[in-house]
Amino acid sequence: MGDELNLSNLEPAQPRETRKRVGRGLGSGKGRYSGRGIKGQKSRAGSHKMPAGFEGGQMPIDMRLGKLRGNTSADAMPIGPFRTYSQPVNIRDLESRFDAGSEVTPESLKGVGLVAKLHVDVKILGEGDLTKKLTVSAHGFSKSAVEKIEGAGGSVNWLRGDPAEKKKRKKKHKPAAPAAEVDADEPEAESPAEEGSAEESGPAESEEETS
Repeated sequence: MGDELNLSNLEPAQPRETRKRVGRGLGSGKGRYSGRGIKGQKSRAGSHKMPAGFEGGQMPIDMRLGKLRGNTSADAMPIGPFRTYSQPVNIRDLESRFDAGSEVTPESLKGVGLVAKLHVDVKILGEGDLTKKLTVSAHGFSKSAVEKIEGAGGSVNWLRGDPAEKKKRKKKHKPAAPAAEVDADEPEAESPAEEGSAEESGPAESEEETS
């Protein structure tokens, strides 16, 4: 066995390579411009720390191209960088981990090891078969999962509300203002045209009576 390791015999495992010392005069071989050439951006300090996509100061291509809605917009969830995440649990897992008549909740799913976190939404998927009657509470369900749970006599409970019901809701329209009601006791006022016609017909009728 070799000598005991101490500060007197401590040395690196790999031999160190001496760093090239630049800018130490013309006689050093790397003086004057220190290997950077004459002027220009690459001769300046910090010139090699440009961000990805930097094009020398001109408008980069990601800003020149037109923008369309897609998986990079905030309203394109749950895809793209703004995607939401949910923990998937399949029907076959409920069949193997729970007894008939059990109530399945995110807490019970974590208790049996099907989910890892309670602050992340749980979505039930329809992979596999279900023969047990279960009451399942989760944040989301696939259409096939709902059919299989209800087909086995169980029920589903949406923790964030059934999305089908949200689609059915419509905006309430304001009712039209009711027309002014006329009292039956009060006689209707004659229009000016009707009054004029009554005055014109008056003298004609009197002339016929005299004749």
